[in-house]
Amino acid sequence: MKIAVYGQACQEQSLAYVLALMEELDQGDSLAIESDFYDFLGGADCLGELPCFTLTEGLDASFDMFVSFGGDGTILRAVTFVRDLGIPVVGVNTGRLGFLSTFKKEEVREVIKEFRAGDYRLEPRALIQVVGPEAELFLPTNFALNEITVSRKDTTSMITVETHLNDEYLTSYWADGLIISTPTGSTGYSLSCGGPVMSPMAGSLVITPIAPHNLNARPLVVSDDTVIRLKVSGREDHHLVSLDSRLATVANGTEIRIQKAPFTVPFIQYKRESFYKTLRHKLLWGEDVRN
Repeated sequence: MKIAVYGQACQEQSLAYVLALMEELDQGDSLAIESDFYDFLGGADCLGELPCFTLTEGLDASFDMFVSFGGDGTILRAVTFVRDLGIPVVGVNTGRLGFLSTFKKEEVREVIKEFRAGDYRLEPRALIQVVGPEAELFLPTNFALNEITVSRKDTTSMITVETHLNDEYLTSYWADGLIISTPTGSTGYSLSCGGPVMSPMAGSLVITPIAPHNLNARPLVVSDDTVIRLKVSGREDHHLVSLDSRLATVANGTEIRIQKAPFTVPFIQYKRESFYKTLRHKLLWGEDVRN
């Protein structure tokens, strides 16, 4: 088994859990670790000599698993390493909510045990991307697992987001911004702005306005083969475009074209877990203080 390991260089307790993961490996298994995370954990002094990878080299389709140590933000960053390589991703939650990172850090050994036992399935998660000239602002990672967002910059005034779907004019949102969310991202920023929860395998996108002044504007679910075109106007000369957590400043009047990415990222879903179980346990669905 060939495993890649990644984490944010700020989780001091991660070393113990990475070591526990390594102890579950058999003699014929191999492990590579992201270069900055390797240095943060103490390098060869703490982990021994290990091969390292970076955003641009060291990973290929021969890896069986990509393990992310951290929270959901770390998972989003992990996807930029995996890209279109088809390496299955699993998260070990050393953060807070951990909606995408399903394993508790205390259960890190089970990541290897259950994978080796075949107690899992792969869920191909859809991504969205910016296409056209503006994609150059985000290359080589012009895609997002959760959402692409346009929002105001350097102003407290609202912006106007002219929106077309497959060349048909939809509306102009007068708001703080607009979120284009994948099913995976429907439990993130979009949800906090009133968007619906979608099953990860739903073939849809959600368009969610951020604090709209058009009070009748509501989130809209569209097919994921829709090409979405956005154009922002406002009092300032520029606005922000974010792909998950990666930001760029874009001139007002620039057309932003968004569509489904041509590849998916496989997530490892262990049989003891499910999306609906996560809704119950982490979003507290069905909780009632009266019962």
